[in-house]
Amino acid sequence: MLLALAEALQSRDAYSGAHSLRVAALAGTVGERLGWDEARLTRLRVGALLHDIGKLAIPKRILRKPGPLTAQELERIHFHPVAGARLVKALAPAHATLACALYHHERWDGGGYPLGRSGSRIPAEARLLAVVDAFDAMTYGRPFRRPLTIDAALAELDRCAGTQFEPAVVRAFLEACDAGDVDLRRLAS
Repeated sequence: MLLALAEALQSRDAYSGAHSLRVAALAGTVGERLGWDEARLTRLRVGALLHDIGKLAIPKRILRKPGPLTAQELERIHFHPVAGARLVKALAPAHATLACALYHHERWDGGGYPLGRSGSRIPAEARLLAVVDAFDAMTYGRPFRRPLTIDAALAELDRCAGTQFEPAVVRAFLEACDAGDVDLRRLAS
């Protein structure tokens, strides 16, 4: 049922569906580097597939808008973690899956949304997901902006470690890239 929801998102918004698949793969790689066990990695990957499921509640005209969003449209976008958590909660008891949907836009320093949680008050799966989600978003173009180069995106992750992102997760991601665990050439194409 959960994977059917992920497919529904992909059929509605091709970018979001492909994004979720890439984020799930990246999340698994970083989780492995952090030494997470297979059960936790499975929950993480499923949570990553569903992290943006709340975008089903966002009108297509907003998701695909080529220019800047109005304050009201941005408010609707900021609602997608809550909407996603409601969908996932109705279908799955897996805490990690719910945490990925609800908390993936929270920031290490507390400046994120929807609840303004910080540090270890954000579940570990969501802290990891925030890093790989941001990397993927930065390196793939959207109607409203061009993608960053891989080097620029990696530098941005490093720059934001300790503010937007948990430093240990950023370090694990950068180490995975340096070790060749993340195929950066594939991402560049």
